[in-house]
Amino acid sequence: MLLRRHGLNVTTQRLGVLRALSERPHSTAEDIYKAVRAEIGALSRQAVYDALTAFTGKGILRRIQPAGSPARYEHRVGDNHHHLVCRHCSRMVDVDCAVGETPCLTAADDSGYEIDEAEVVYWGHCSDCAAAIF
Repeated sequence: MLLRRHGLNVTTQRLGVLRALSERPHSTAEDIYKAVRAEIGALSRQAVYDALTAFTGKGILRRIQPAGSPARYEHRVGDNHHHLVCRHCSRMVDVDCAVGETPCLTAADDSGYEIDEAEVVYWGHCSDCAAAIF
């Protein structure tokens, strides 16, 4: 099992967090808390934060925090993909790497760094919001 393979104890709360996130990619901790609490009942917000911290620390989940947004989490790890965010409804979707291999963008000046990842967030309006706004 995924959790044991990463040296983590398997608990109902942790399984609930993973299940909620697989059903709702790019969820906030609060969204995950509400989903898991509705599913299993008694649950503290701290248990959700602890699980998310453990999962991101082990590389099971990825933490994303676009400007002006609370942190969001996703299962898609290990590839250097990017995100599209709707300015109106905050919906977020994955976008494959712009070009090439990781990192898929090359810095004009690497200042001596060994760059292994590029993080890009594209902003705009999703089709639903664009239709309602424009």
